[in-house]
Amino acid sequence: MSEEHHYDLVVVGGGPAGSSAAFAAAKNGVKVALLEKENSIAETVRTSGVTWIQNIKEFGIPDDCFNPIKNFSFCSPNNEVTISDSIPRAAVLDVRKTYRWLAHEAEQLGVDIFVKMNVNEVIKNEKGDIVGVKGTGPDGKVTFHSKVVIDASGFTSTVCKAMGFATQWKRFGAGAEYEVKVEKVDSETWWLMVGQQYSPAGYAWIFPLGNNIVRIGVGIGKPESDVDPTQRLKELIEKKLGPIKKLGEITPIEFHYGLIPNDGLSRKTVFNNLILVGDSAGQANPLVLEGIRYAIKFGRVAGKISAVAIKSGKTDKDALYPYEENWRKEIESKINSAGKVQDRWIGLTDEEWDKELDIIKELKSEEFLDFIKADFGLSNMIKLATHHPKLAVRQLFNLVKGKK
Repeated sequence: MSEEHHYDLVVVGGGPAGSSAAFAAAKNGVKVALLEKENSIAETVRTSGVTWIQNIKEFGIPDDCFNPIKNFSFCSPNNEVTISDSIPRAAVLDVRKTYRWLAHEAEQLGVDIFVKMNVNEVIKNEKGDIVGVKGTGPDGKVTFHSKVVIDASGFTSTVCKAMGFATQWKRFGAGAEYEVKVEKVDSETWWLMVGQQYSPAGYAWIFPLGNNIVRIGVGIGKPESDVDPTQRLKELIEKKLGPIKKLGEITPIEFHYGLIPNDGLSRKTVFNNLILVGDSAGQANPLVLEGIRYAIKFGRVAGKISAVAIKSGKTDKDALYPYEENWRKEIESKINSAGKVQDRWIGLTDEEWDKELDIIKELKSEEFLDFIKADFGLSNMIKLATHHPKLAVRQLFNLVKGKK
């Protein structure tokens, strides 16, 4: 049996980028379909869910969707540092609840959500431009015709690969984590663990969710290391290395595994009738490989600009280009700067990590957060690079600005 549908906009992928794009497009008066391949939105969790309170407030995410964090602890093989704040500025999201809230917001505005919809083909017009997608649903083949398609399919980049506009990411992070119940935890403190025993090209983490639930994970850069993050994670938990031993008895609840692009902003994100957003666009902060805030923010931009273009009757790449202009202006230089710091971090030995933590220790909480968020504004960069009392800190920020 074969079904056919006609929409103004089809969004492929029901993650934060897709739901946000669908929401914004529907809000701007166009007919939207949101296609998700899993049985439900956020059936599988692929991320640890770290983000920032400022963005949560901006997006209107409800309080019961996140756990606030105000202390940031680092440990290397022979060093330990905690930076504390008076108020929470970071957060760990309940990823499933947050993504479902985003999808529900879109649905409330009239977006049609199709789950169990595996998109496997693109529809092209006589010029070779995309004008829809085909997929397989619970009842067989389904065709979706549309004026614009948004590829929010994540790491796999299903649509843009099918169009021949992109190949597989060459550099990426692979992350494995267990959500667990523990005996003892400070729910306002996260841990990042660095050095060879934790991750040869990345870091390990403990992110608390409240109610004695934490996420313990390992992220490893590919192709820099061939270590399997799942295997390394099991070893860390079995040996109770570093701050993991402070958690007492650990009872696993759920396992998560995900891939996130780390190729920088190497892709064009706008083509005739097509926009890429979120992980399919490579919009991730390389320092801690988080991108949920970018997915939501630029998802909303993509949805709005798509709706405006559809209503104007012009949906070519020029009509959609304001989207690419918007996100590049906002994050391109920051992500490029963060990439330089990440390149430095990937090469550090255990002894060098011990010293790096001494540099990080000198930062005030707002300086540290600007740094880890890759929020490298020019004014704070100059201030830090010229006035910071510690030479090592100035050198780190000079690196960000591309000076020797």
